[in-house]
Amino acid sequence: MLNRVSALKIAFNLAHKWVEPNLRQFMASRLPLVWFLALIIGAMVGGSAILFRIAIGLIQWTWLGTASERIISAANAHPWYVILLAPTLGGLVVGILLHTIQKKQRAGGVADVIEARAHGGHGLPFWPGLSSALITVISLGCGASAGREGPMVHLGATLGTSVFTKLKLPEATMRILLAAGVASAVSASFNAPIAGVLFAHEVILGHYAMSAFVPIVLSSAMGTVISRLYFGNAAAFILPHYQISSYWEFPAFVLLGIVCAIVAISFQFALIGSDWIARNVKMPMWLRPVIGGVLVGSIAIFYPEVIGVGYEATDGALNSSLPLSLMLSLLVAKTVATAITLASRFGGGIFSPSLYLGAMTGGAFGLIAANHLPDMASSHGLYAILGMGAVAAAVLGAPISTTMIVFELTGGYELSIALLLTVSIATGLNQAIHGRSYFHWQLEMRGVMLQDGAHKWLVRIVHVEDFADPPRADTDNTFDPQSQEPFLAPLDTLEKALREFDDAGLSTLPVIDPKEPARIIGYASHVKALRYFNSALIQANVEEHR
Repeated sequence: MLNRVSALKIAFNLAHKWVEPNLRQFMASRLPLVWFLALIIGAMVGGSAILFRIAIGLIQWTWLGTASERIISAANAHPWYVILLAPTLGGLVVGILLHTIQKKQRAGGVADVIEARAHGGHGLPFWPGLSSALITVISLGCGASAGREGPMVHLGATLGTSVFTKLKLPEATMRILLAAGVASAVSASFNAPIAGVLFAHEVILGHYAMSAFVPIVLSSAMGTVISRLYFGNAAAFILPHYQISSYWEFPAFVLLGIVCAIVAISFQFALIGSDWIARNVKMPMWLRPVIGGVLVGSIAIFYPEVIGVGYEATDGALNSSLPLSLMLSLLVAKTVATAITLASRFGGGIFSPSLYLGAMTGGAFGLIAANHLPDMASSHGLYAILGMGAVAAAVLGAPISTTMIVFELTGGYELSIALLLTVSIATGLNQAIHGRSYFHWQLEMRGVMLQDGAHKWLVRIVHVEDFADPPRADTDNTFDPQSQEPFLAPLDTLEKALREFDDAGLSTLPVIDPKEPARIIGYASHVKALRYFNSALIQANVEEHR
């Protein structure tokens, strides 16, 4: 009996030694609080996604007479001048809002969320986030050719971080909450909870750490539940049952991946080129969306399928109900309309347009394949599904989450091998030409270089004031601005500081007050700068693997 009690005590002590440090780490990381906050964020973002879609529908109803996303027949029933005036007048309202209440003079999107993640989950203030959502609602409600999912991701991330800033949570926790808001936004927008989880990890965080996985899943699940309570649990696109006719089709799937890469590359060039043109044309900010609205409205007179998110046209391609000539025309029309929309500073994203272009590409490819190999080719609706995933994955730079989005949107899990093949080819070729996704191109236009890794980014966001020591009271803290002695300023980046240390060959440099150049407000140490940099790198590495 005593031996049995002793064995139990030994087992208990061993278990305690094993579990106790893990529980201490768990509680020190405040993960129970993070899980609870993730549920709150998921509910808030899910409710916001419902209101977001309702608001777009209400504005759309004022000129189309319907709040539904199936608007092609409604647009065809209206005179041409209504189709032209709606985005034009909407552009005027958007232009006024950009000029008066939007500090950055643009609506937010996924790139802003990625940048905020790099800044420790900060940089998405609450009221500008709401005004950005308002601008997007007006833009899409008035017929701008863009997607609603990217702006919803921005709103979700804003709610996930700005609401809890007063809690003074660590940066790693704020990044998790930001990603939780993103996951809920994607899952509520697409009715795709798994895709929401993967997108938050793949595109926003850039890692799959276990500490982030649980709160992100909780938020995504909560967002999906809230959304389904209102919209129901049906997939976004209801499709007939498709299956691959023959394994001999796989060479055709490879060719489809190449074609989708060409479309994705061309779409990105169109977005980049139109943005470059818009930046180099001098005009008042309020006028840009007006001119963009006139151009988009002119296209919509002939092709009303380009209006808004375009889910009805995408659904037509997936259900094999669009003719070849129309799909080829819409490829060009939608590309041009979306490029003009975003360059004109309308609110909107590229999720839906990418899916749209992919569906048209795959549908057109399938029809051509069926004409040449009628006994071997599957339905062109199947090719539309594959194309939808391939183009979107290449443009978004998110092959894993985009593949899952297509699965959850269509329920087409039987097509997994073919979809993965086309997605990988399109993504690889797009990467070979552009070297980055559209989101990372946007960031690089702002000087945010995340493609090169954490070490390159950290030296640009760490400032001298972060590691400089205050001056000693017993020293002369004056500086001669006329001298040629090297110095640093508080807001100089670590990159500049390291360069100055190297050029001067000194281990310590004075930090000068920019407002009073003769006053030394601190001293920066070369060793301390390197120690701070190494500590930040280690912290980033630990966060990604914990």
